[in-house]
Amino acid sequence: MSAPGGNGARPRLFVTRRLAVDAAAVAGPAVEVRVFAPPGPERPPTREELLAGARGAAGLVTLLSDAVDVALLDALPGLRVVANHAVGVDNVDLAAATARGVWVTNTPDVLTDATADLTWALLLAVARRLREGEALLRGGGFHGWSPTLLLGLELRGRTLGVFGFGRIGRAVARRAAGFGMDVLYTSRRPVPPAEASGARAVDKAELLAHADVLSVHCPLSAETHHAVGAAELARMKRGAILVNTARGPIVDEGALSAALAAGHLGGAGLDVYEDEPAVHPGLLGRHDVVLLPHVGSATHEARRRMAELALGDAARVVRGERPLHPVNAPALRA
Repeated sequence: MSAPGGNGARPRLFVTRRLAVDAAAVAGPAVEVRVFAPPGPERPPTREELLAGARGAAGLVTLLSDAVDVALLDALPGLRVVANHAVGVDNVDLAAATARGVWVTNTPDVLTDATADLTWALLLAVARRLREGEALLRGGGFHGWSPTLLLGLELRGRTLGVFGFGRIGRAVARRAAGFGMDVLYTSRRPVPPAEASGARAVDKAELLAHADVLSVHCPLSAETHHAVGAAELARMKRGAILVNTARGPIVDEGALSAALAAGHLGGAGLDVYEDEPAVHPGLLGRHDVVLLPHVGSATHEARRRMAELALGDAARVVRGERPLHPVNAPALRA
């Protein structure tokens, strides 16, 4: 595969957001780097800004908020790589990219522990009613210890259901041992016993019926869109907790809001949203719901490594090399 820019011009990368590293330094001197950095608050580019910035670029470094679809790919005939600053690539039309000879890469492994830790932060916050407790204290409503104040869910002996048992799901399950929880999981693929860490594989119906806490970790696809909807929520135990740190559209937020309002669920912890950054209005005012602004991978270490992997693979491809973390296999261009 030959690199673009044979006339002496350096191939260019367009990076759609400021990253946790110096993008130009990571990409190296053989590559020109332009970063979308508008004045004012940090925000993603509009469609028009994305097209304008990417025009003439050989590579894109994108975030989940950047839709890379057929129209965008066709508008950028010189594009050779889309390096997604994420593990998931549901914002990219993989079939269209592959058909046009465009590599798509992701950033596996480096955010597993950060996201698993954040999952447990949400789980504990909901189980022990931390949002309610902080609001009570800050609002001047705490007048001393009481034996019935803010009673929550004790985790020892409870069942954690892990919906999707990839790297992050397995990391969440491993942490459950320290809390004395039993773990059930669903997985699209067989999991070797050594990687299951004592967790037991079940079907979706059994997972929903037995989980005291259901933690969502499957990838988003056409099959998993609204995989946790009204019917699934109704099958869960009364008082159970739902945690989602995967992708927002996996959970039907309207159905979740209704299940909480009816008193069927005991609470929810969400880091991702169906129409992100918007949140279903039925969830915003509830004290039994903990809401975070998509910070699952927000540690210095994880975000630095994500940026390094994405930029590194983008730079490799535009220099004429193969990426290290591809998620597709396009035909090589001459």
